[in-house]
Amino acid sequence: MIEAGRKRATKPPTQPQTPPQQPEAQRLTRIKPSNRFFSLDLGELWRYRELGFILAWRDIKLRYKQTFLGAAWAIIQPVTTMVVMTLIFHQFLGINPEYHVPYVLFSYVGLLPWTYFNACLTQSSASIVGNSPLVTKVYFPRLLMPLASVISPLVDFFVASTILAGMFVYYRQAPHWHTIAAPVFMAIALMTALGLGLWFSALSVRYRDVPYALPFLTQLLFFMSPLVYPASDVPQRFRWLFALNPVTGVIDGMRWTVIGKGVPHYSVFGASAATGALILVSGLVFFRHTERSFADVI
Repeated sequence: MIEAGRKRATKPPTQPQTPPQQPEAQRLTRIKPSNRFFSLDLGELWRYRELGFILAWRDIKLRYKQTFLGAAWAIIQPVTTMVVMTLIFHQFLGINPEYHVPYVLFSYVGLLPWTYFNACLTQSSASIVGNSPLVTKVYFPRLLMPLASVISPLVDFFVASTILAGMFVYYRQAPHWHTIAAPVFMAIALMTALGLGLWFSALSVRYRDVPYALPFLTQLLFFMSPLVYPASDVPQRFRWLFALNPVTGVIDGMRWTVIGKGVPHYSVFGASAATGALILVSGLVFFRHTERSFADVI
């Protein structure tokens, strides 16, 4: 017997061979413009909502980054304008508010929504051209950029409102209970600024002289709005034309809600809200119709 004590070599059990894994099929997403004349697609905006919040937060941080006074700039602008208006139009020209309240309080209540409207209009109009590297390289709903631009100025509005609270304490007055309706008029300001911002942001992609015309437009709106004078000083035959300015209803409505004196001009409020809604709808249609060529033209 040869090598009786040697263990026989056994072959290891054969493992069942698994077939090689096939590579997963690559998923192809094709992005193409809609064939419809107008398509808002709210579902797509909701899916990209986090990007919208990021864009708004970025605008807020960039505004106060590396600034000496920081958030104080949100107070300096309306306060300085209020002082100039009081000296020129009240002290020198003798303009008095219709509510029989201090002109300082009268002017500052109107300047708060105007400052917010002006900031929204300026930022939303430059939102597309200012983010041109993002527009040409990444796909996302372009409507998010104007939307984020009208959200970030709300921070300045709330910061500047603290001065208004101090004015009520100084003049020993209290806000009227109508103040609960103030968000309605702020919504009209947001709606109007967004609508105009959509128009100007889309036009500025093709026509780069739009930013030069925008300050001229805001200056005209400043004097066409009841900021330095009460709405009652406008002649009756021009009231209908005066009411077509959507900022008129916002300023007059904010004064009626916060100060709580005088007769509410419901016709002015309604006309301004209707005009603001028309501007917003037309701006959405124009923006969505032209955004398909943003990346090619910008």
